Amino acid sequence: MQTSVHWLENVAFEAKSESGHQIVMDGAEAYGGENRGPRPMELILMGLGGCASFDIVTILKKSRQNVIGVICELKADRADTIPAVFTKIHLHFVVTGKEVKEKQVAKAVELSAEKYCSASKMLSDGGVEITHDFEIIETV
Repeated sequence: MQTSVHWLENVAFEAKSESGHQIVMDGAEAYGGENRGPRPMELILMGLGGCASFDIVTILKKSRQNVIGVICELKADRADTIPAVFTKIHLHFVVTGKEVKEKQVAKAVELSAEKYCSASKMLSDGGVEITHDFEIIETV
């Protein structure tokens, strides 16, 4: 996997992925940013949510659950000192569907956290405390 990051101006950067996508990142206004894009640390959190959500959806579909929506809400704490690394991250999954089994969602969350989510594994092995929970919203 490869990517490149090009400085645009001030504290704004454009990242280009190997798959042909690009995103602008920008620093906070206090550091000269203009709010042109997410902060780099926000992207790490977004990547974790995307990676875990991919697992949850895939696992639930394979277990033949009638899932119509998955939302991953993440909250993170960062160290007060430089480097301001993540110290704790909590992922809350909101799974919407018809007759979705709680046992299957719990298993999907556990498998993602402990086996499949590369981002989660990388962060937790690096000392970040990662917790998970979920809720199921039944549709008609």
